[in-house]
Amino acid sequence: MGILKTLGMLTLVALAVVAVLLTASTIHHTKQLGTEAKEFPPPGTMVEVNGNTLHVYTEGDGDTTLVFLAGHGTSNPTLDFKPLWGRLVDEYRIAVVERSGYGWSETSKSPRDLDTMLEETRRALELSGEQGPYVLFPHSMSGLEAIYWAQKHPDEVRAIIGLDPCTPGAVDILAEPNKVQLYVMYLVSRAGVARYMPESDVGGILPLIESNDLTEEDKQRYLAVFYKSAFTEDMLREVEYLKANAKAVTDNAAPIRTPMYFFISDGQEANVSGWRGALSDYLSKLALGKYMQLATGHYVHHEKADIIAEEAKAFLGDLD
Repeated sequence: MGILKTLGMLTLVALAVVAVLLTASTIHHTKQLGTEAKEFPPPGTMVEVNGNTLHVYTEGDGDTTLVFLAGHGTSNPTLDFKPLWGRLVDEYRIAVVERSGYGWSETSKSPRDLDTMLEETRRALELSGEQGPYVLFPHSMSGLEAIYWAQKHPDEVRAIIGLDPCTPGAVDILAEPNKVQLYVMYLVSRAGVARYMPESDVGGILPLIESNDLTEEDKQRYLAVFYKSAFTEDMLREVEYLKANAKAVTDNAAPIRTPMYFFISDGQEANVSGWRGALSDYLSKLALGKYMQLATGHYVHHEKADIIAEEAKAFLGDLD
């Protein structure tokens, strides 16, 4: 009993120490967020949609507007897409819409069903002065939103250029996320524990920190927004709505008249068997659907931006 009592006391002491450290980290994190918010203000336009402030970054003067929609968990969409939009902005107008809980946008309590998210995206673009029809560049999970957009408002979508985008069939083969792990990451992020990562680990988690496509100031912004918007409540709720959102797309007819070009990673295929088939099968339903498989990871627009930009320009040129 003496040994058990001693072990119990040591456990309580250890838990108390962890609680104190997490509390201190949270206080420091909150203070740093305030400092970083002043040092790195939103580079785009802030608009109020459904009582929540969203960030829309725009650049360029082209006649066609390309709208970039981030995949799940991308903490800084504006800079995450820069390797790609930076190669397109000379010929097109670009717009990056940051959903609730992403980038410089506020977090929300709103549901994350496709109807809600799509209307927020459309309204944010409208309030920031943008007009369609748009060419959508969805990454990963936002592929569902892009397809749904073409289903509900076909006159607003000129084409979809998917960056390893989710289709309903792709969602069906994805493994169920570990919700306990996601919530632990949420709590750890809110406590600012990521700020204590060794510098050598930062590049592994945020590879763009080592990219020549970002300036040194961009990299500071990228890291600051990562601390703010990693594993937010909105991101957690998106996972809960994923299956229902895939069904909402399936319940509507495929937008066969919307041209689509998907860039599919072999890296994702290695992690999710059947990924390429799920994406290419969806394209087979369309009047004009094509794809290119790329030897890279899921964030195809990071390492293969040159190829994607040139292919996208050619594809859109053929539509004129």
